[in-house]
Amino acid sequence: MRAFLLSFIPIFVAIDALGILPLYLGFTDHLKKREKHKIIIQSIITAFVIGMAFLFLGKLIFRILGVMVFDFKVAGGLVLLVIALRDLLQNGKPHRLSPETMGAVPIGTPLVTGPAVLTTMVMMLDSYGMTLTVTSFVVNLAIVWIVFTFADAISGVLGKAGSMAVSKIAHLLLAAIAVMMMRRGIFDTVSYFLAQKTV
Repeated sequence: MRAFLLSFIPIFVAIDALGILPLYLGFTDHLKKREKHKIIIQSIITAFVIGMAFLFLGKLIFRILGVMVFDFKVAGGLVLLVIALRDLLQNGKPHRLSPETMGAVPIGTPLVTGPAVLTTMVMMLDSYGMTLTVTSFVVNLAIVWIVFTFADAISGVLGKAGSMAVSKIAHLLLAAIAVMMMRRGIFDTVSYFLAQKTV
C-alpha cells in the first residue's frame, strides 16, 4: 500500500485534475451534454494511450529521434500557448475548438497527460516498477473522469456570467501553464548542456 501511494501521489500532483477543471469548463461551456460526454471519453482514451505508449516506447523513440524530455516540454508548452493566445488576443467572439478533436488535443494531451506526467511516470517506473506505475496512472485517470463528469454541476453553480469568467481565467491559466512548461524545458536544456561541459 505504501509503495502504491508513493507512486500514485506524484502522478496525482502532475495531472492536477482539479487544476485543469477550469480549463475543461472554459473549453466546453458552449457544448451539449452528449458532446461533453464524448469529449471526456476521448480525452481519457487519448491520455491513457499516450501515457502507455510513452511508458513502453518513450525512451526508445526519443533516443531514435534524438529528442530529449526537455524538448518535449518546450513543444507542449508552445502548443498550449498558441491555443491560449489565440482566444485571449483576438477581437470579437473567441475561437471555439472543434468538439471533434478537443478531447484529444489539448485536453487529453498535453493537459491531462503532458510532459510533467510523462516524466513523472518514467521516474516512477524506475523506482516502483511497471505494475504499480500503470495502476497509479489508471487510478488517476479515473479521478480525472469523475471530475470532468461532474463539471456540469460545477458549471451550473457558476451560472452564465461565472462560466464566461471561468473561460477567460482558464485561458490565462493555460497561457501561464504553457510558459511554465517552456521555462522548465529551457532550464532543463541549459542544465543539461552545462552538465555536459563539466564532464
